[in-house]
Amino acid sequence: MLTRLKVSGFKNLVDADLRFGPFTCVAGANGTGKSNLFDAIQFLSKLAGDTLLNAALAVRSEGRRTADVRNIFHRIGDNYAGQMTLEAEMIVPSTGIDDLGQRAEASITLLCYRLVLAYRADSNLPSLGSLEILHEELTHINVTDAARHLRFPHKLAWRRSVVKGRRVGEFISTVEKEGRCIIKLHQEGTAGRPREYLAATLPRTVLSAVNAIESPTALLARREMQSWRLLQLEPSALREPDEYTALPRLGADGSHMPATLDYLRRAAHNGDQSGGSNGESPMLDELAARLSELVEHVKTIHVDRDDRRQLLTLEMTDRSGTSLPARSLSDGTLRFLALAVLALDPREEGLICLEEPENGIHPERIPAMLQLLQEIAVDIENEVGADNPLRQVIVNTHSPSVVSQAPDDALLVSELQEVMTAGQRAQAARFRWLPDTWRCDADPDTPPVARGILLAYLNPASRPDHQFEQGAPANGISRPRRLVDRPDFQPFLPGMKHPR
Repeated sequence: MLTRLKVSGFKNLVDADLRFGPFTCVAGANGTGKSNLFDAIQFLSKLAGDTLLNAALAVRSEGRRTADVRNIFHRIGDNYAGQMTLEAEMIVPSTGIDDLGQRAEASITLLCYRLVLAYRADSNLPSLGSLEILHEELTHINVTDAARHLRFPHKLAWRRSVVKGRRVGEFISTVEKEGRCIIKLHQEGTAGRPREYLAATLPRTVLSAVNAIESPTALLARREMQSWRLLQLEPSALREPDEYTALPRLGADGSHMPATLDYLRRAAHNGDQSGGSNGESPMLDELAARLSELVEHVKTIHVDRDDRRQLLTLEMTDRSGTSLPARSLSDGTLRFLALAVLALDPREEGLICLEEPENGIHPERIPAMLQLLQEIAVDIENEVGADNPLRQVIVNTHSPSVVSQAPDDALLVSELQEVMTAGQRAQAARFRWLPDTWRCDADPDTPPVARGILLAYLNPASRPDHQFEQGAPANGISRPRRLVDRPDFQPFLPGMKHPR
């Protein structure tokens, strides 16, 4: 669980400092830094398992993979920042498995990881350049200090179920020897000498190469960061049937939903022989009931097994008895169904980022979508366990409908603000929160979002339109009458000033 993120020098994130709870909604206009926040989280996730270069090239640039490593650095005109800093406070799993199947057990589960990277021109890759590690460290946060770091409201029983361990030394540290940067990987539980690595020659982070035998806690930090993923649910992937041999795990694009649901159905059926209304598992009844919050007349959800072609196909049956395969369902229905399947999968843990959850959803059904997303996240009123996995959800949106329905203490508002960096003025992302919420207590020196900004965001119809005045041409261009211009509709539109 990512509880705090500090980023500076990454795209338009300069001295950004954000705290997260189980569910966070980041709202703001296009270009204010919402997607860059997700890119920074994904960059950290990629760095935990891949090379520096591959992780940088996987970062989006204008909606595509970047072709130049410099594109991930903050830029003012044609000048790029020389380095970036990423720091994450997180709760990691208490146990896990490394790449060789060896079991790891964390000595403490509340950790802080800090990484400083610099751009270096590379004669072998002149069009790309490369990254160099200037500093890398992984340290613990004392259990006695957990309440000071986990500022969102939660039950003590929940905190004790996820924050465990004892006081230990550093796991990864950085020192300077003879003018060179050396990164040390400390061995846990032994008095052995730490492994030392020359930072300038490292193709990947030290964290990305740890194992369960020598560095179990660092391995679990790596596993936690690798579990941070961005869901980009694609309609084509959601509609695809699965072969019998497909991986029964929902992909980031929504692929393998039939295989995942079939696996969960069989697992639930084996564990509960009571049977549901469909003669199989109550889990499918629960899924159908959830989907009926979005689509009326849903009777059952099931997976059709074609033994001849060895294919699994997701199907929905309505109350008239008509069976509809996934290819006949709307994009919004499939996205909602994929999230409902994810919510039922106890194997799904870690951080889930989702952009614009309102896509394909009727405005009246947005509360049902937000409720589902909040239920995917861990319940901080109860201990973590098989029925309450440690999951976290962060969504971004520019929809006033989503913002108005989101819990007030879960809302972050992104906006651009002028800052001074390297002696130059630049536009950087700033994230603000509502007054009288837990983030105000955690960071009392940062002003909350201005009420006027939020009201203008919630009531876009009330914003003045200076380019056009009703009935008057602008620059020789006349505008057709809009719905907001009609006096018979204006009394019913939010934010409009109505004549008495």
